[in-house]
Amino acid sequence: MAASSLIVKNVCNHITLTPAEQEYFVSLLQPMELKRKQVLLKEGEICRFSAFVTEGCLRGYSVDNNGYEHVLSFAPANWWMADMYSLISQKPGILYIDALEDTSILTLSKIHQQTLYKEVPAFERFFRIITENSLVAYQQRLLDNLSLTAEDRYNSFCKRYPSLINALPSKQVASYIGVTPEFFSKMRNKLLRKQ
Repeated sequence: MAASSLIVKNVCNHITLTPAEQEYFVSLLQPMELKRKQVLLKEGEICRFSAFVTEGCLRGYSVDNNGYEHVLSFAPANWWMADMYSLISQKPGILYIDALEDTSILTLSKIHQQTLYKEVPAFERFFRIITENSLVAYQQRLLDNLSLTAEDRYNSFCKRYPSLINALPSKQVASYIGVTPEFFSKMRNKLLRKQ
């Protein structure tokens, strides 16, 4: 499926657009190719766009004072990603966003997003839904991290990202669920033996 068709289908899951509105929306998008490990956004930069993944996978993460990475989220194909705090506040961001593999994205600048709100008001509803879904996901993730066992957090990861279970390096999954790669390896082996 062509990149523009994929993003239009994603949007039209939430709002109805005329063919002219679809065309206008696509005209505002900027395609971008990222190589594996290429950084799209660094901590401290202001996030000025939302990224829609058409192929590949992005990850959003922070780095602590000891240099450890803490993965907050992944965006495989057909997912949106941004540093929401920075995008909304237009203050320096707290996340790094990079490509876990060669990745194709379509970006929509904050300025073009504002233009869309005026020209195609249905997009206000679309981005409200996307923002609400993001808020719910982050709240659920926070509660999971506070109350679930590592095994349950892994099961939650599998439900949220079924296409990534076998696609990601175990180091990335371990970082997402908040355990060391060694612990994750032992835990996964134990789970596989149970099956």
